[in-house]
This record gives sequence, C-alpha cells and structure tokens, in this order.
Amino acid sequence: MKVTMEVGNDGVAVIKISNPPVNALAPIIIRGLKEKYMEAMNRDDVKAIVVTGEGGRFSGGFDINVFGTVHKSGDLSALPSVSVDLVVNTIEDGKKPSVAAIEGLALGGGLELAMGCHARISAPRTQLGLPELSLGIIPGFGGTQRLPRLVGISKAVEMMLMSKPIMSEEGKKLGLIDAVVSSEELLKVARSWALDIAERRKPWISSLQRTDKLGSLSEAREILKVARQQSRKTAPNMPQHQVCLDVIEEGVVFGGYSGVLKEEKMFNELVLSSTSKGLVHVFFAQRLTSKVPNVTDVGLKPRHIKKVAVIGGGLMGSGIATALILSNISVVLKEINTDYLQKGMKTIEANLRSLVTRGKMTEDKANKAFSIVKGVLDYAEFKDVDMVIEAVIENIALKQSIFSELEKVCPAHCILATNTSTIDLNIIGDKTTSQDRIIGAHFFSPAHVMPLLEIVRTAKTSPQVILDLMTVGKAIKKVPVVVGNCTGFAVNRTFFPYSQGAQFLAHLGVDVFRIDRVISNFGMPMGPFQLQDLAGYGVAMAVGKEFASSFADRTFRSPLVELLVKSGRNGKNNGKGYYIYEKGNKPKPDPSVLPIIEESRRIAKLMPGGKPVSVTDQEILEMVLFPVVNEACRVMDEGVVVRASDVDIASVLGMSFPNYRGGIVFWGDSVGSGYIYSSLKKWSEAYGSFFKPSRFLEERATKGLLLSDPVSKSQASKSRL
Repeated sequence: MKVTMEVGNDGVAVIKISNPPVNALAPIIIRGLKEKYMEAMNRDDVKAIVVTGEGGRFSGGFDINVFGTVHKSGDLSALPSVSVDLVVNTIEDGKKPSVAAIEGLALGGGLELAMGCHARISAPRTQLGLPELSLGIIPGFGGTQRLPRLVGISKAVEMMLMSKPIMSEEGKKLGLIDAVVSSEELLKVARSWALDIAERRKPWISSLQRTDKLGSLSEAREILKVARQQSRKTAPNMPQHQVCLDVIEEGVVFGGYSGVLKEEKMFNELVLSSTSKGLVHVFFAQRLTSKVPNVTDVGLKPRHIKKVAVIGGGLMGSGIATALILSNISVVLKEINTDYLQKGMKTIEANLRSLVTRGKMTEDKANKAFSIVKGVLDYAEFKDVDMVIEAVIENIALKQSIFSELEKVCPAHCILATNTSTIDLNIIGDKTTSQDRIIGAHFFSPAHVMPLLEIVRTAKTSPQVILDLMTVGKAIKKVPVVVGNCTGFAVNRTFFPYSQGAQFLAHLGVDVFRIDRVISNFGMPMGPFQLQDLAGYGVAMAVGKEFASSFADRTFRSPLVELLVKSGRNGKNNGKGYYIYEKGNKPKPDPSVLPIIEESRRIAKLMPGGKPVSVTDQEILEMVLFPVVNEACRVMDEGVVVRASDVDIASVLGMSFPNYRGGIVFWGDSVGSGYIYSSLKKWSEAYGSFFKPSRFLEERATKGLLLSDPVSKSQASKSRL
C-alpha cells in the first residue's frame, strides 16, 4: 500500500497509487498523494503531473473499511480531509497542471480525484461512476459539483441517483473524458497532454469553475424538481437521494466552491445515518459469505463444472437452467413427457427473449445460450454430467426415487443437488449410499433473476462438494450462502412467522390491506397478503403443513387460505385473491374477499370477546416482524448459519428485506433485544405460544447483548454446520 512518484526527463512527475486489488483510497494513500503532490509542486524540475493507478486500474474509490470503523465508534475524525484540502487546494488550484491517466475503473472517490485534475485521458472500456448513494452517502470529494459541470446536470443526476457507471467511450462523448487511447499509449499521451497544458498549448481548465454545461437556472431547477419527485417514489425511505439533489442545487445557485462545502457537511451527516450503517453492513455481509470454516480455509481447489443436468422443467427448473446457460454452462433438461419438456424449453426460450427485449443481452448471445441446453426424457445423457439439480414438486417419495436412480446413472464425482425449499436433506438422501455428495441448491423464484443461492449442507456433505457449488453459484452471478440442514433452512424458516404473524393479526380483526400497506411502507416490495397471492395458495398450504409438523408449538393454523381456495380463488394465478389482478393494471384490493375473511375469523375465534383489536401501525409492523427476528434467533442458536450477517444477507437477497435496514438481525439490533423480548412476552401472555420469546432472545435481552454477537463456544458445538 503506497504512493510513488517518478520524474521523467520531460519534466512530468508520474504519481502512482498502489493498493491492490482496486487501489482503494485508504487514509494512508490519501496522505501519500498529498505528500507526493506537495513535493512535485515544490520541485523545480517538475513542470506538470500525471496521476495514475498500478496494475491496470485507476482507483475503485474511498476505502469502505473506514466507514465500518466510523460506524462502530461514531467518530468522524477517522475520515481524512480530502475534498477541500487535497482535491481543491492541492490538485485543482495547484500551480502546476494535473492529468489523470485512467484505466480499468475510476469509481467513487477515484473518479472524483480524476475530475479534480485538469484533463482526463482514458484507456478503452474503462468503467466510470459515482456509486456512493448505494452506500447511503453522497459523493464526498466534490463529485456532486464537478460531474454536473462536465457532463450536464441531467446525466450527472442519472449517474449518481442510480449509481449507474458508464464506459470511457460514452464519457468521451459526454465531455467527462478528453481522449480515449490504447493502454500502451496511455501514459505517453497523458504526459504530453500535461505538458501542453503547462505550456498553454491546451486550455488549463478547472472543472469546478465551469458553468457552460449547467444551462439556465430555471432549466437546472426543473431537472432537479423532476428528479426529486422520481426519488420520492423510487427511494422513499432513503435520505441520500434528496440530499444529493439539494447539494447539486447549492452549487448551481451559489457556485461550485459553495457546493463543495455543503457536500462535505452533508456527507459527514449521512455517514452516521442509519441508512448508511445498514447499507455498509449489507456490503460487508455479502463479502463474508465467501468465507466458510472448514470449506474455504482448508486448501481445497474447486473442480470445473462443465455440464449440469436439471430434473424438472417447471418454473424453478427452467429458471435454474436459464441461469446456468447464461454463464456458459451446458445443461441437460429432463422431463417425464414430451409436453412438459416442450413447455420447459419454451419457458427457457421466453426467459432469454425477455432479456433481449429489455436490452440486457444481444440476439446472438441468446441464441448461443439456447444452443447449449438439451431437452431429454431419460437418463442416457447423465453419464458425463458433473452436477444434477433436482427441481421437481415437493414430494418426498418422488425425490427419494429420483436420488436412488441418480446414484446408478451419474458418474462417481457427480454432485447430487436438490432445489427443495423445505424438506430435510437427510430424508431425501435416505435411500442412497452417496450422502457425501448430496447437497441443497435452493434457488429463489424467478431463479434466473433472484440473486440468492442457499447452499444446504448435511453432517455428511463433503467440503469439496460445498466448495464446488459455491463456485458454480458465483459463476452464475448468485450470492451463495452456506446453511445447515433443517426444515425451511435459513430463509424460509426465519420468515415462516412473517405470513403467520400477518394471518394472526387478520384474525384479531385487523384489516388485511392495512397490514400490507404498513409492511410496504416499511420497505418490503409488497405486503404478506399480496405475496401470498403471488406465490399461489398451493405453495402456502404445502409449506404451512411442513412448518406445522416441525414447529407445532408456534404455528398458527389459519383456516383462511383453504376458504379462499374453496371460493374459487388462487391469487394472481387466476386473477382473484385478496387483490384483483387485471392485465396492465396494478393489483386492486378486492372488497368481495372481506366476507370470506370474516368467516375465517369466526372459525378461528381469536378476537377477544369477538371484537376486533385496536392496534397502531407500529404495533402491526412489530407483530409481523418481531416473530421473524425471534425465529432468526433460533436459527443462530442452532448453528444453522455460520454468522449472524449471513441471515442478514439472506433476508435481503432472498426475501427482499430492505437493504438500507441492514437485514433482519441488524434491524433487530437497531430496535434493541430488550424491547423485542418484552413485546413478544406481552403478546405471548395475551395470545399464546406463537409469540413466545426464544431462549436465545431472552438470554441476549437479559445480558444486554447484541443479537449479532457471536454464539458462545458451548452453543457452537451443537451447530448444524
């Protein structure tokens, strides 16, 4: 980790950032830049400066680890003074010109550093962007001021608010980049450009002083007004979007330097916000999933998986097949008859078509992907597959017979995976002798879109098999989270009280549409009743039975779903559930469902004295989500996950829990274990065992510990991992 400087005979000082892998701007690098710049400014043999990065990358931005430190301590002094001190005073207002020689990527603070220079020369296909808002903050080294001045307000707002990078070729058209040259020519061109500025053959331009691309004040305000309205809709619970727009406006109205000062002030406030804490936690939680004790730390090398068989061409099977072929892994799709097989192949083709229509891939790539999937009706093609993923209906006998058959027809190295969402893997593999090769590959629907892959291991699954599946998961752009074997595994088990809590409230007399509204306002993409409509009632009944038999002490058996099915409703599948679904329209609450809910309430007899309870929106939120936190505590207590942050990332990627709240356990810690415990205790006394606090939660609350504090050694010895 260092910053070096070499002065050539041409009088150009080349300052190089070296902090692999992405040359992150750690405090020590920022100090080094300042020192080398001061030296270059004071040396008589230096006429101009080129700043660049080691190893084919300029810089991936400020070191995010520093935010983690600040979040723990609450002390902002760990943040170095960069914006005014380094970028404005030292680089932009320096007495010698600077040129940034950019390659690979210039993101966040990296791009901001480059924008402080007097010109930017880039290699082809270099990524440029300001993704800070995805971490709950705004650009903090002057990016909110310089980007609008270089590319115009409209494009700058789009790049910042959507954390959307562009390539250097587009950057050149927009005016962010002055020239795109080959990697071999990069330093040579940058040096001569710097000398041309020093000797006034090229203009000496400070981005912060430019106004030519800002347009008139009224135009600027109109763009910002539209962006504010849009952000209120798309990011209602995220303050950084509105703050970013306010700071841009400050600079437009009062000048760039004023904008830089406001940016620095607001950046410091946002760093300590709960949004930033949540998003930074999720960022690190995702990184941690790739570290699995006794799997990734024992010197194993992943084997190459070239060909995968998928059994079952339904919604899940065809989605899994799509995900694999998109990453160039050959697939054999097996079905039981021609009709089902054709349907499965058509679904895969439709998935690819949809990506082409949305501009996510070219026609040519889609055709290539489709050419590496082959539909079959028997096991003849299984003789050389490296992995099988079974994705048939949740039927134990069927799955057992498939796995017995697979053991006979597949090669001895072949991984035998199941996409079951709830069934115990030991039961599935009960009739085989290859239990070291059996593993859960639980995808979430739609499988080619949802980013989570829950990898379920049993006590007998070999570390090699786990590592291989983790590697495949990453290859198909999923985030693999390794979990232990139990009913529902980590995600579905943690969230089974989610729909149950909502059903409980509905049977206490609370309006189902109000419950959905409260949960949506919290940040879930939809409420539990609309989610049930979307998933289909068959799924709700099948999964409900699994959980009722495994966790009878805390299951609420709601009669409502069966009553809905009896009345001819099947959610989105047939357009009628709690909501009415019409093509081209948003789902609308269906008032004709209310008598069915009333009947269900009469059967359940939960309402005290037969009268609806009176609850606030906050109580609704807590009665739905605190039981989920409680179940997450049991999942951690039983060692179903490696660490608390794995439940967080799984809840964000698998259940769409709002990422800016940091995941279910992180959110639970922000609310406080004591408050969650006392609330659940109060409700369990009033309404029964569904709300009963777990032993783990009680212990944490009593000792004043965080839910996410590591599990004790004695507990870890019982781990399912």
